[in-house]
Amino acid sequence: MRVAVVLFNLGGPDSLDSVEPFLRNLFSDSAILPLPTILRMPMARWIARRRAPVARHIYSRMGGRSPLLEETRAQADRLETALLGRGVQAKVFIAMRAWHPRSRETARAVAEFAPDETVLLPLYPQFSTTTSASSLDDWRQCARSERRDAKEHRVCCYPWDSGLVGALAGELQTVLSKRLPGVVYRALFSAHGLPRRTVAKGDPYQWQMERTAEALAHQLTTENLDWSVCYQSRIGPLQWLEPTTDSEIRRAGVDGRGVVIAPISFVSEHSETLVELDIDYARLASDCGVPHYLRVPTVRTNHLFIEGLAELVIRALHSEQPITCGSGRVCPPQFSRCGMNRAA
Repeated sequence: MRVAVVLFNLGGPDSLDSVEPFLRNLFSDSAILPLPTILRMPMARWIARRRAPVARHIYSRMGGRSPLLEETRAQADRLETALLGRGVQAKVFIAMRAWHPRSRETARAVAEFAPDETVLLPLYPQFSTTTSASSLDDWRQCARSERRDAKEHRVCCYPWDSGLVGALAGELQTVLSKRLPGVVYRALFSAHGLPRRTVAKGDPYQWQMERTAEALAHQLTTENLDWSVCYQSRIGPLQWLEPTTDSEIRRAGVDGRGVVIAPISFVSEHSETLVELDIDYARLASDCGVPHYLRVPTVRTNHLFIEGLAELVIRALHSEQPITCGSGRVCPPQFSRCGMNRAA
């Protein structure tokens, strides 16, 4: 049986010249900028032009490009190997939402591969309409024109998957070994922010993020860590999820606590970890009197994470419905935009 696995991620600019078109693609997404098309497209161009200089500066601090595609390719290669070890011969493809390879070119490549079964797998552990749902809608729209006879399966979300949580815990435990004697630390589980109005409309992202954090903290009960969930990368004037990561760093400084910051919504390194966490927030921590600042790496190709993804793929292949890290829908009923509400 020929199996195709499609990994969904956001993507990132591969040069400084591609920063503005990347931003234009990002803000052209109705899930990000919920306006009628006739307004959204010119607004996206305006926002991209306005933000491009700042974004180019950010990427120039990373060598002029995002490493996200290379990171995702490494995950794809490891996932192929993990699946082969479980008796599944699969080819893993990548579909980025805002930069190459985009869904249209990936759908064409999958059609040429002619699989018998296809599994759609977001590299967003926690479901949101702005990430997993947007990628799925983009994929379906682009793939519709391709002749696809393969049966399609879908992984919806995996916020407390044992592979993900085990990988996060292992990475965190390694960094905790670098604590200084005499310093009391606070763990900040940092996630990408989301406008509060998006959550108010029934998006389960915040609820799922909190469950990831709880599962991670449960794995570290022997550490007796003080911890909190916080949100980074706010854009624009809207009210976003709180507490913000920068406010939690300032609070740690006031309390005289060291900070161990762990990104729990990102599975790869990119601008929000390599610049925002490693440079900007490290400087903020120093300025605020935080006695020691440590950053936990993303799970990347951690073997527990990759094995967890492989298990999700195999479960999806044997399911007629989308799967989660639970036995079915994991979101409480009030989350009307739960990914399981979408067509399989």
